[in-house]
Amino acid sequence: MPSDNGSGAARAQGNGDVPNGLKLVPRGDVEYKMKDFKSDQEVRWCPGCGDYAILAAFQGFLPELGVPRENIVIVSGIGCSSRFPYYLSTYGMHSIHGRAPAIATGLAASRPDLSVWVITGDGDGLSIGGNHLIHALRRNVNINVLLFNNRIYGLTKGQYSPTSSRGMVTRSSPMGSLDSPFNPVSLALGAEAGFVARTIDSDRKHLTSVLRAAADHEGASFVEIYQNCPIFNDDAFEPLKDPDERDTRLLRMEHGEPLRVGADRGVVAGEYGELTVADIAKVGEDRLIRHDAHREDSGYAFALSRLDFPAFEHVPVGVFRDIKRPTYDELMADQLAAAETTQGDGDLAALLASGDTWTVG
Repeated sequence: MPSDNGSGAARAQGNGDVPNGLKLVPRGDVEYKMKDFKSDQEVRWCPGCGDYAILAAFQGFLPELGVPRENIVIVSGIGCSSRFPYYLSTYGMHSIHGRAPAIATGLAASRPDLSVWVITGDGDGLSIGGNHLIHALRRNVNINVLLFNNRIYGLTKGQYSPTSSRGMVTRSSPMGSLDSPFNPVSLALGAEAGFVARTIDSDRKHLTSVLRAAADHEGASFVEIYQNCPIFNDDAFEPLKDPDERDTRLLRMEHGEPLRVGADRGVVAGEYGELTVADIAKVGEDRLIRHDAHREDSGYAFALSRLDFPAFEHVPVGVFRDIKRPTYDELMADQLAAAETTQGDGDLAALLASGDTWTVG
């Protein structure tokens, strides 16, 4: 992973800094453990749901942040994944369908001391919440977005979602869906998100490393998590989990390392600037592209995101892009400071009466 400065916990211990520019609140000798982030609520999802694995990994990761529980906020929308705030011993809000990024934006902009996490799904985040998501990423609001992608509407009992494949038979598409699916990573990169990554619910080590890199990033981070829905779209990602197939399908991206798919294939540049997968024996080691997650131009990361679309022949996982951009809260603070310097204290009554006004009654 392209995280040369270590985890948030290590940074906090080293120089007082914590992820996303937070101010660490003194806590004496208190050290959190995983159990400290488990609430007293019974965790209830369908047996075999990938949300269980993601929750366990997230609870295990939070102590690494070095951030007090009262400075962590989990905001969710509507969907199976949106139960997260109940199961975490932090502040949180189970909010409105698709509007979690908007609520999180207000929190992050007004309270830079908070570590704000958005939990959403492919339906909640890409359908009714699509505009909120892309604008939060475009503005580079200081939030971390985790999008659970099971390619189905689970909570409302199995309708096709914005990431369901064309032709998929569901309760709302009995003759097959006519829609072309979104590629969430491509969408986030198109919105110029500074940090974009993908991981899988069943690979706890990889999932945790991606969460750590997202937390270390200053600004908006977007993480797509392939998540199994055993009831309405079971084994949707099975080729990526099967021990006999996963190593020949997963492209594990490591910054500075050649992009390989298994032992025999790798990523090379195509004729028109696209990226393709070729046999190393035919093209040679020298043609393999070395992954650069810090490349300013998002075109390279976008080309990577198209490699697996729409099949699972060679699926990139890890960090696609990790660059530094001015954050929304920083720009807003600078603007407010400049306004105070040049204009002094504002006069709300004068502002309201600055145009044509009428007195009623």
